[in-house]
Amino acid sequence: MASAPYGVRLLVGAATVAVEETIRLPKTILMYPMTLASQAAQIVMRFQQNLAELVIKGDSTLESIFPPKEENPEWATFDEDSADGIEGVPTELPDGAGGDRRAEGRFALYSVADAALDAGAPAKPAEHSNNSVVEPSVAAELDYPALTLAQLRARLQSLSVDELEALLAYEQATKARAPFETLLANRITRANAK
Repeated sequence: MASAPYGVRLLVGAATVAVEETIRLPKTILMYPMTLASQAAQIVMRFQQNLAELVIKGDSTLESIFPPKEENPEWATFDEDSADGIEGVPTELPDGAGGDRRAEGRFALYSVADAALDAGAPAKPAEHSNNSVVEPSVAAELDYPALTLAQLRARLQSLSVDELEALLAYEQATKARAPFETLLANRITRANAK
């Protein structure tokens, strides 16, 4: 077979590619918006990263040339600057909360009652003495007195009903923290319902 001239072969090849792409067009046209959007997002993020790198380099260069000064403007006051705190705002929270709101309320995530007692905050009178309460074995295994509410919640699934009841009785006899009692009581109810 005789070879066709170069220009004819080029035109036939281009026409073949055009026909193949036209056949594939319905499938690929659905992908174009997503492809364009992802490429645009990539370009924008790369531009932002480059800008941030330049700003960081500029900051470090300026800081090495002009070291920062320790400034305390007259108009800026901080709680540490005055023993009285901010004018018009009491320095103590009501009910002797001691400034730590993480241990208050139903949604308390951290157990900071021991830290408050160590700091000299007034303690609530306990109905039972902690010395007369026997720590259940499950409490010793879990290091229960040191657990936060979130840590206890993560360990509840692996405990039996008897262990949960022992922990609830121990909590009621020692610290009597409402969020812990509620969590344990709810878990006992769910476990008994199964």
